Amino acid sequence: MSGNRTFTMIKPDAVKAGNIGNILQMINKAGFKIVAMKYTRLTPEAAGGFYAVHKERPFYGELVEFMSSGPIVAAILEKDNAVEDFRTLIGATNPAEAAEGTIRKLYASSIGENAVHGSDSDENAEIEGDYHFARTELFA
Repeated sequence: MSGNRTFTMIKPDAVKAGNIGNILQMINKAGFKIVAMKYTRLTPEAAGGFYAVHKERPFYGELVEFMSSGPIVAAILEKDNAVEDFRTLIGATNPAEAAEGTIRKLYASSIGENAVHGSDSDENAEIEGDYHFARTELFA
């Protein structure tokens, strides 16, 4: 079924601030089921590969450096309309513009250090989940 899974990462800033539990609790309360999860640290090469779509953008180097600066929590989430509902839950990329009660409004400090990543499409959710878990059967 299309649209029932998405991918997220709790980014190094939120991990360092001790917000893993709070963020996971918000995800669960919003009705998402965690079907895969791991605590890991991205190498600069892995972060660069994950964000390769942004390679030509001026912020790419800083993004790769930040995402490899500390541990992350990668997870695949399941719920009907997962991508859209999760994007609503996390809020705008800029926490100053994020809606009240969203993850980024509560836990992000800047556009660059915005606490969580959320897939922007069903296709990218599958690609991103596979990148971290290399288990295509999760999307069967």
